[in-house]
Amino acid sequence: MDVFSDEYFMREALKEAHKALAIGEVPVGAVVVSNNRIIARAHNQTEKLTDATAHAEMLAATAASNYLGSKYLDECALYVTLEPCVMCAGALNWVQLQRLVFGASDPQRGYRLLNGNVLHPRTEVTEGISAQEAKDLIDSFFRRIRGKQR
Repeated sequence: MDVFSDEYFMREALKEAHKALAIGEVPVGAVVVSNNRIIARAHNQTEKLTDATAHAEMLAATAASNYLGSKYLDECALYVTLEPCVMCAGALNWVQLQRLVFGASDPQRGYRLLNGNVLHPRTEVTEGISAQEAKDLIDSFFRRIRGKQR
């Protein structure tokens, strides 16, 4: 496996997803890459921060913007374990993300449920990297949560 491959960076995003799982959050992780270097890492923290907008993508984009000193991520790639929701995709439009790479599809809340493209017109999309591992992580989390609700 090439050190700077999509698989490598998705493995890093999966590490973030496991951090979310460890603190009881929906296990979604993200990393932002610029010039083959990770400049931001994040995982879902909606429960921890009591903030419905504290999705991994939003936190990673904010951290990357702060790192770069720019509101634009037009030379960056975001690797995220789950297809972004509409809110996150809208934010990725505003930051003019160059490339989005996601693992598992989200047929219930993913941005592709909308007929129009929410992402910036220049954003390149690659999907399905480590999709099964990301899906299994999400599915096991929700099976465990549903078991506790009974």
